[in-house]
Formats: sequence, C-alpha cells, structure tokens
Amino acid sequence: MAGEVTLRAALARPFLAATTTPQVAYVLLEAQPGAVLTQVRVPIHVCFVLDRSGSMKGEKIERLRQAVVRAIEQLNEQDIISIVIFDHRTEVLVPAQPVRQRAAILDLVHRIRDAGGTRIAPALEKGLQELQKMPQGVRRLVLLTDGQTEHEKECLLRADDAGRLGIPITALGIGKDWNEDLLIEMANRSRGGADYIAQPGEIVQYFQHTVQRAQQTTIQNSVLTLRLVQGVTPRAVWQVTPLIDNLGYQPIADRAVSVNLGELESGQIRALLIELVIDPRPMGTYRIGQAEISYDAPALQIQGEKTKIDIMLTFTADPAQLQQVNPNVMNIVEKVSAFKLQTRALQDLAVGDVSGATQKLKSAVTRLLNQGEVELAATMQQEIANLEQHGQMSSEGQKTIKFQGRKTVRLTDIELPKE
Repeated sequence: MAGEVTLRAALARPFLAATTTPQVAYVLLEAQPGAVLTQVRVPIHVCFVLDRSGSMKGEKIERLRQAVVRAIEQLNEQDIISIVIFDHRTEVLVPAQPVRQRAAILDLVHRIRDAGGTRIAPALEKGLQELQKMPQGVRRLVLLTDGQTEHEKECLLRADDAGRLGIPITALGIGKDWNEDLLIEMANRSRGGADYIAQPGEIVQYFQHTVQRAQQTTIQNSVLTLRLVQGVTPRAVWQVTPLIDNLGYQPIADRAVSVNLGELESGQIRALLIELVIDPRPMGTYRIGQAEISYDAPALQIQGEKTKIDIMLTFTADPAQLQQVNPNVMNIVEKVSAFKLQTRALQDLAVGDVSGATQKLKSAVTRLLNQGEVELAATMQQEIANLEQHGQMSSEGQKTIKFQGRKTVRLTDIELPKE
C-alpha cells in the first residue's frame, strides 16, 4: 500500500526571472515515514565497540560503563546486543545475543577496566562479525574512542565493509586527542554519523540517542530518483537534517540521477537541498522535474514501494513576485553556504593558507550570526583570533567547527529517555 512515506517539495524562490541566462534554483525536499509506521518496530542489533585504553582512565571509563547500561535498559528481549572492547588488543566481551540474560550482560559491562594502547581496526572487524550473526533487521555499530589509532587505512577498509553490509557506523570521539577526519570518513563510508563528545558526562546521552534512532528506523533501502526535464541540470544534492552532508548523485538515464538515502526514521524528517541549474524559459509555469523515492518497510512486509512528487517553477517579469522567498528554505540555503565556507577554510588551513582560511571563517561567522548560531559563531571568532595570532587553530576549536557546523538538528533538541 502507499502512504508509508510522505514527500514534500518547496522552492527557495517560487518565481524566477524570465531572463536570457541560466539561473540556480534551490529545492527543499522532505521525506518522512507516515503515521502508519509510528507504532511498529523491527528488532535491532546494536554492537558497541568501546575504547578501554589507558587514556580512558577515570571519569571517561566510568561514564562509558554507565552509558552502556542505560542503552541496554532501552532494549527489549527481541533486540540483540554485542559488545567489543579494545586497547591494543581486542576482546568480544558480549557475543551477539538477545537481551534476555540482562543481569549477566550488565555484570560484564561493570567489569570493563582501562588498560593498554589503541588499535581500532581489529575491533571494528570483530564488531562487524558479531553484527552479521543477525543479517536482518536494523543494525548499528557504535564506536567510542579517545585516542589516535594505528593503521588508519585498515579502519577505512572496515568502514567500506560496513557500508557494503548496510551497517551504519556511529563514530564518537571524546576529548581532544583523536583524529576527527578519520572518524568522519569512517562514518561517511558506512553511511553513518560521527560526532564530538566534549565532556565524559555526555556519553550517556549520545548512546541513548543512537539506540533511540535505531529503534525509530522503519524505512530501509530508500533511494531518491530525480527525473529532470531538458534544460535542467543537477549541481548538488545536500542532506540537511540531521547533518549537512554532500550526498552526491549517480546518473542512471538521460536527465535522471539517483541518490541512496538508506534508512528513514519514524517521527523524523529527512530533508534534502537540491541545487539545480535552470536554462532560460519564457514566462509561464513549468514542471521542471519529478522526485521519486523507492523504499522497503520490513515491519509491514512492503518492498519496492514508491512515492513521487512533481517540482513546479514559474518564470515571470513581475518585480513583486520575484521578491518572494520561502524563509525556511532560504535559511537552509544559508546554513549550507556557511558549511561550505567552513569546509573550504579548513581545506585552506590544511595546505598552509592561513590568510585564506581566516577570510572564509570570517564570512562564515557573518552567516552564522544571521541565522542565530551565536555559540558556534563565538567559537569560530576565537579560532580566527588563534589563526591571526599563532597561525593555527586549537584542537578543540577545530573539532567543534567540523562537527557543530554540520548540525541543523541539535542533540539537545531531541527528546531522549529520562535518566
């Protein structure tokens, strides 16, 4: 049956000028599982891959244990848990099993102690092996680390494996002595997410949020297909909620491209910002394309269902109409623009162009302040000062910019289970 996924489209500017030159149009596309899916849930398998190296000593390891306990409390007997712990060695602490022997599992968690160095890749491999014991349902690998690892290329290969298996990695870094670029790339390759945990006390909230999102996953294997008319060319497809990410696209036919969206969660909107280049047209209203999403809803035994929507645009010479904008879409365009500036600034810094990085960050600050992102703008201002005075950014500031600059939905905005 239809209606499992709703689809909406809105233009940043519903009217474009009837000129003789190409123009850029921004389309906000929102996909959301329908109400019929809010009461259904498929079993989930969460594998926690946890750093217990010596640098985790003290509050970090204590909060880690507490976070795993709270996460297990959210699971029921149909769900599956596995836990891998690592330092320079790897141990499968809890092999994949339904959450039935809860007391025994919690006893093992309470015994986790810090020791040794940091080797992530073998732990990821073990975690993926445990997750493959449950080939169906919703699977998540949650990695938490606070240190630099050996053999980063092997970590990326394991992330590639996770992507092929359809297992998103949630890669969480705590403190300041870990490689954020590695965790972001691992998350991207597995179609997961990465984040920066500044304080140990926040680990509990992040683990709870990850389990909650897995439990809300009701749509799988979703794919967006854009079919565009002649004279309309895609320039970029951005995910904008909950994180800004350039999804890219794959040509599949003449004037048609596809974007793999993966999983959708009940109660959550997956928003995409599509940049299109539009060739000149006479005055009038035109269908410039069609957006279609195909998907599976395993809980309802639905496979290969589709929903679609036409994208309409009007060309006009009326000055009043040309002034009309959709403020919500324009705000998202600005957020993406600020993210682009931040990304290019960090790229400049990586090649030693401090001046270029500073100028781009200043432009990003202006955009962030216009959006009310005062806290992130203040962090960026401090890092601009660091660049101007010392020629480099702080580790904490760089991590904050890389992670907070991508977020359009804050963790604090999401209702989490009560402690």
